[in-house]
Amino acid sequence: MPDSSFSTPLPRIDLAPGLNIARLVCGLWQVADLEKDGTTLDPVLAANQLEAYAKAGFDTFDMADHYGSAEIITGELTNRAGMGGVRAFTKWCPEPGPMTPEIVRAGIVERLERMRTSRIDLLQFHWWSFEDPRWLDALREIEALRQEGLIGAIGVTNFDATHLELALAEGIEIVSNQVSFSLVDRRAAGALTDLCARYDVKLLAYGTLCGGFISEKWLGQPEPTEITDWSRMKYKRFIDAAGGWATFQDLLAAAHEIGRKHGVSLSNVASTWVLETPSVAATIIGARITEAEHRADNLQIFGFALDDEDRARLEAVFARMKMVPGDCGDEYRKPPFLTASGDLSHHLNSIAPLHPALPDPILPDRARVFSGSRWEPIAGYCRAVRVGERILVSGTTATHGADHAIAPDNAGAQTTYILDKIVAALRAHGAGPEHVVRTRIYLTDAEDCEAVSRAHGRFFAQHPPANTLLQVARLIGPYRVEIEAEAMLSA
Repeated sequence: MPDSSFSTPLPRIDLAPGLNIARLVCGLWQVADLEKDGTTLDPVLAANQLEAYAKAGFDTFDMADHYGSAEIITGELTNRAGMGGVRAFTKWCPEPGPMTPEIVRAGIVERLERMRTSRIDLLQFHWWSFEDPRWLDALREIEALRQEGLIGAIGVTNFDATHLELALAEGIEIVSNQVSFSLVDRRAAGALTDLCARYDVKLLAYGTLCGGFISEKWLGQPEPTEITDWSRMKYKRFIDAAGGWATFQDLLAAAHEIGRKHGVSLSNVASTWVLETPSVAATIIGARITEAEHRADNLQIFGFALDDEDRARLEAVFARMKMVPGDCGDEYRKPPFLTASGDLSHHLNSIAPLHPALPDPILPDRARVFSGSRWEPIAGYCRAVRVGERILVSGTTATHGADHAIAPDNAGAQTTYILDKIVAALRAHGAGPEHVVRTRIYLTDAEDCEAVSRAHGRFFAQHPPANTLLQVARLIGPYRVEIEAEAMLSA
């Protein structure tokens, strides 16, 4: 229960049946920052700090396998007397590779052991590259572990709307998606929020205060030239992508004026704007283990509401800002990389293709990629053949592995899977979506045209190829769409 010294109780929400959480979740990413020099925090002393949060009503904690010793500290906390009501979320972020039942179980069991629990309240899954389709294998095994009782509920993190829909269309019971969402980064207010309304999925919003930049501390201040904190390095990139420091100052000034009107901080205004989005279950605030705590100020979020005048003031600034590029999570998978470490292309390029290009044993200017479809050896064709600088991709359906048909009732989800598969074949040949010069799309139902076209546009909007879309009587198998492509490498 909240400490009696706080006049405003911390509101709660049911994220899933049996999973009631605080609407302000304490994020433990600071642990990784504090331990980046190799020093490990004392779990007992760190848990003492978290216990103070829990006793004040901030009893929901979020962490990840790569947040230093955060899982161990939380395990220390939840095994103390009186802490049985604490809710603990963690993330599993494996490197792309085989996602067999044994590998997935090992990854989850490691989380259980570090957290000293028999059941994870919310297990959130992150995948680096959707061009490697084994993320679906991982989610299926995580779903099996949920049914076994090792996991209470399944979430994902940094999924864009199209891939979240694909996973849901495959029958994975996902309750949440953790994404960046703030006055600076408003991507989640669009297609992702619409999808959440259709599937009853909730968002867990992080970065709501941009690593502390959205506060009175930075109002009217010159642009920082040297940043050593990982979190602020990341969110300074978001600020730059959204229009730069001068525009950001306009945003802070507007939020400050709204805060003065309601007698709250500009940070409260920023958090309230996100929390009033219908798809948002909670925002994630930093649990400060060694720095100043702001619990009392955070509770002011729930003592006021934004009115039409407030929203109009913010919208006027939004109109002068740029939208952060892409969809939610793109900052981890494609330029511009807006992460703490900056450019991740070296990491992504080091991931070996699932299906490498095989040189022709006779013709030196040719190489082929096979995707594992059972029809490829039967019919004598490959997924993609390169002839000199030209790459031809066969008609491709949403077939996972040898013969599993993805999302038979969802043409948009099938298109997303198909184009991931096509791009993966191109990557094996040293190309990408920017090299595609023609696509041909075959639909069985013209009513699917918009969903398929939107998925196609997400892949090729920056480098549009020539395209033909045809309605056909039927396709072989439970497929609503098939796509072929042609790409040209630069000489």
